[in-house]
Amino acid sequence: MAPAAAERMKGSPRTEDEKLFRRQPRPAFLDSDPWRALRILSEFVDGFDALAEIGPAVTVFGSARTHPGEQTYELARGIGRMLAREGYAVITGGGPGVMEAANRGCQEGGGLSIGLNIELPHEQSLNTHVDMGIEFRYFFARKTMFVKYADGFVILPGGFGTLDELFEALTLIQVGKIEHFPVVLVGTAYWAGLLEWIRDTQVAAGAVSETDLGLFHVTDDPEEVCRIMREYARVNHNDAGRADGAGHAGEADRAEGDVAHRGHAAID
Repeated sequence: MAPAAAERMKGSPRTEDEKLFRRQPRPAFLDSDPWRALRILSEFVDGFDALAEIGPAVTVFGSARTHPGEQTYELARGIGRMLAREGYAVITGGGPGVMEAANRGCQEGGGLSIGLNIELPHEQSLNTHVDMGIEFRYFFARKTMFVKYADGFVILPGGFGTLDELFEALTLIQVGKIEHFPVVLVGTAYWAGLLEWIRDTQVAAGAVSETDLGLFHVTDDPEEVCRIMREYARVNHNDAGRADGAGHAGEADRAEGDVAHRGHAAID
């Protein structure tokens, strides 16, 4: 282990997740785990309570390191705007970069812009384009909300966190834990190397099957993203109102029906 990394390990934990996974000299539950369990439960309760009636929604992921004016930022902004005009709320991690861009576009399109922020060592805060913000200490509670209340995932270029969300969704779909909702990779050139490795290495080794390549879509076109989401809604939920261009915030009748079909997100 590098000296700098070893020195960091000796210091005080910087986040609740780091406290949870750090080994203690005596069983941790004797000191704090019962209370930590209650904090974890409260995050699930708060998330479920806040998001239960948002109606149709799409979760957008991508790099926090993208800046306004850059191609990926403006692409995410455009997708957020178009999804809002299709009647979807947009859910992001609430931070900067692609998250900010998608939230910003959603507001411009008249939709409900949602940010699920996470406690990080560098004090990530909610971007200024969020209408509904929820704070989380624990990644696993936050990740549940991303999946449970989404009718689809849009994955723009990003780093390890983006890959984490991508492969978690594909795994849950592959093993039948959630409904097969659309997972759309945006940026054919960016994702080409990863997809080539999956085909040439994983499929060739039998680690995944050829049919697993059908679990996701790849495109460069924001219009195609919306078409995929619209077609999924038409086939699976017969909800023509999703694609009529009307914003859904506050439409309790549609939200109630949407909550009823969210069986795809049951975590058992």
